[in-house]
Amino acid sequence: MQFKGLQLDSFQIQAIHSIKKNCTVVVSAATGTGKTVLAEFIIDTCLQRGDGTVVYTAPIKALSNQKFRDFTKAYGEENIGLLTGDIVIRPHAPVLIMTTEIYRNMLLTQDRLIQDISHVVFDEIHFMNDPERGRVWEESILFSPASTRFLCLSATIPNAEEFAAWLRTLKDHPVETVTCNQRAVPLHPYLYDVHRGFVERDQVRAHRDESRRRKKQQRKNQTVSASSVVPHLGDKLPAIVFSFSRKQCEQEAKRLLKFQRFSMDSSSRTAIQEVCSRYFSSEIERLPSTQFLLTTLVQGIGFHHAGLLPQQRYVVEELFGKGCLKVLFATETFAVGINMPAKTVILNGLRKFDGQRFRLLTSKEYFQLAGRAGRRGIDKEGYVVSLLGGSETVNEYLKISYKDTEPIQSQFQLSYNTILNMLDMYSSEEIDRLLRQNFYAFRKQHRYHRQVRMKTSFSNKCKQLQVMRYLTSTNELTEKGRFAKKIYFEELLISELFATPLYTQLTDTELLQVITGIVYERRPNDHFSFHGISRDYQRLISKIRKNPHFLNKLNKLSLKRMMALVDVWSNEGDFQDILTLTTYREGDVVRLFRRVIDMLQQIRRATDDEVLITRLHECQERIDRDLVAIDFV
Repeated sequence: MQFKGLQLDSFQIQAIHSIKKNCTVVVSAATGTGKTVLAEFIIDTCLQRGDGTVVYTAPIKALSNQKFRDFTKAYGEENIGLLTGDIVIRPHAPVLIMTTEIYRNMLLTQDRLIQDISHVVFDEIHFMNDPERGRVWEESILFSPASTRFLCLSATIPNAEEFAAWLRTLKDHPVETVTCNQRAVPLHPYLYDVHRGFVERDQVRAHRDESRRRKKQQRKNQTVSASSVVPHLGDKLPAIVFSFSRKQCEQEAKRLLKFQRFSMDSSSRTAIQEVCSRYFSSEIERLPSTQFLLTTLVQGIGFHHAGLLPQQRYVVEELFGKGCLKVLFATETFAVGINMPAKTVILNGLRKFDGQRFRLLTSKEYFQLAGRAGRRGIDKEGYVVSLLGGSETVNEYLKISYKDTEPIQSQFQLSYNTILNMLDMYSSEEIDRLLRQNFYAFRKQHRYHRQVRMKTSFSNKCKQLQVMRYLTSTNELTEKGRFAKKIYFEELLISELFATPLYTQLTDTELLQVITGIVYERRPNDHFSFHGISRDYQRLISKIRKNPHFLNKLNKLSLKRMMALVDVWSNEGDFQDILTLTTYREGDVVRLFRRVIDMLQQIRRATDDEVLITRLHECQERIDRDLVAIDFV
């Protein structure tokens, strides 16, 4: 069987037969085997028939943006739309690319479009395991109409049959699983040792009991850097080097420049000039970060992380995709579905900081990263090379590198926003059913106790919402509750600010400072200037005191950190001035203000007050400018 000129593999054929039978399909197939072809088959079919809307959801904006560009090129602008919170392009197109959060929010608000959706593609469905965002995937499935069919894609789902059984019970329609563990391009795993060089994993396993030798190798491995390994790759380029630190990505790129410069042909040099001129304005080009990036790119070396401006990331992605770069140093977000595999992947250590602690990679994370190696139709083989850090052992490497053993698990939680929307959308019987049907309850044998705890949590939060006047005593939404049900992040804090008279006491700059303080998410080693803000900060706090609940729940340190930054930018300050006030990188600053803009838009959609709507629009105009303004994807 062929599709778009490609000879399909057996698992693709099996999945397409299931799609043709109007089944939901759960696909567990190794990276690089061609899972996206299945989504394209659904899109092709629906466009030809004019049969409903297809939604393609992705866990990160970078993947949404890439799919939007790819599908627009393949199917034409008129057929593809994009919704990522702060960016809305052709929202009534027959194929909509969106983040999973946006799809969940559409379900909760009962958007009229929902009834027209025939298929939803959940790319990287294993993100259900994410402790912070996993519940979004589960809620998206729970709240979807039974008439909607899903295509769930992941590199590996050890409990695919169990997950499919849950979907079958939940939606009462046919669900089939398709599994393909065989990579299209065989992957060869290596451990790099300074004494022995590239050691095949099975050889490492054979020597794992030599404890004295292993400890000696470990000490030596502390001095190994990815940049010193790259020159030994020979014909195994291009390579992606994954590091778990932005700083390390740039340091390694700088180090490699000292002793490895790749010969660039004229076509590559021309492509670099063309792509950079297309994305880099004169303002961007003057930035020190851009100057350093250009220095590396012309030598065939790139780096990619969330601290870069979107335009800088797009340049790196496009040049790597065109084959102009031999080595790319990147953080792990580059491994999330972005279709840019290399011949070799190097893991610069096996430990990562997950927001709370440093821990060993899970087997799923290892295979997500390793799976980028080996390009279908280009490479006969792919290679993944792991470097051990000072605290990592060979046994830890062996534990995660043989098989992905991590099942999809539930992260279902009851947020206040979810509760308000459930009360507004469903009867008490339907709510009781939803509380019984989450994936956690399905997986547990002793479900009754979990169900009791879930119901108790629901009841306790309803009582709190009643006390705070979001609900009446008979659990009906008040005007304040109807506002809060349309706010999807820190819904109570935002509602205490805008569904009460509190916001009327604040200036536009103060409003922006408070909102930025709410959406700001602290990262290790963040630093912001407090110079000259003391009086303004105390004045703002004195106004906030009029709402004790808001004052108690607001993170005062976060607000204090945002004071100078927002004051400068919202009052026509220069972007370079912003960078002197913080250790934040350019991309961090842009992303922070884009999150503020997204929140301003949520608030505008949640209120009927025309005066407030006008004011919020004026606030947005003060920050949505210059480098913060994104008018392309």
